Amino acid sequence: MPRASTSDIPDGRPRSVGLAIVFLWFFIGGLAHFVATDAELKIVPPYIPWPHAAVIVSGVLELIGVAGLISPSTRRAAGWLLFAVTIGVTPVHIWMLQTASQWPVPYWALVLRLPLQVALLCLILWSTSAPSKSRFYVPT
Repeated sequence: MPRASTSDIPDGRPRSVGLAIVFLWFFIGGLAHFVATDAELKIVPPYIPWPHAAVIVSGVLELIGVAGLISPSTRRAAGWLLFAVTIGVTPVHIWMLQTASQWPVPYWALVLRLPLQVALLCLILWSTSAPSKSRFYVPT
């Protein structure tokens, strides 16, 4: 009997697309912490101690989370790690919104980041959780 693939399971393909988005988001973002460290440092709020360490540690955590997404056995834990990192960097988005005139970013984009942050949190949780099995699903 052939095994069912992820795309045969109800919601498997959309979940895979969501997982790919989360992977790319944090892979690119994690690399940015090392490739564009100076730019990342500029957006760290002044009340965060050791900004350079915060940038490096958050980048490392993002890349560890990305590595964990690859294997189904570590995917859930990686999802929780990326969820926590996303919550942890939220003060950056709030501070940038509070000091909007300092940034070469349109105000609407800074406002939009907060609901996008919530959407990202939902996408992380959904895409890294076990796929639901419909009671009508019959593997072939």
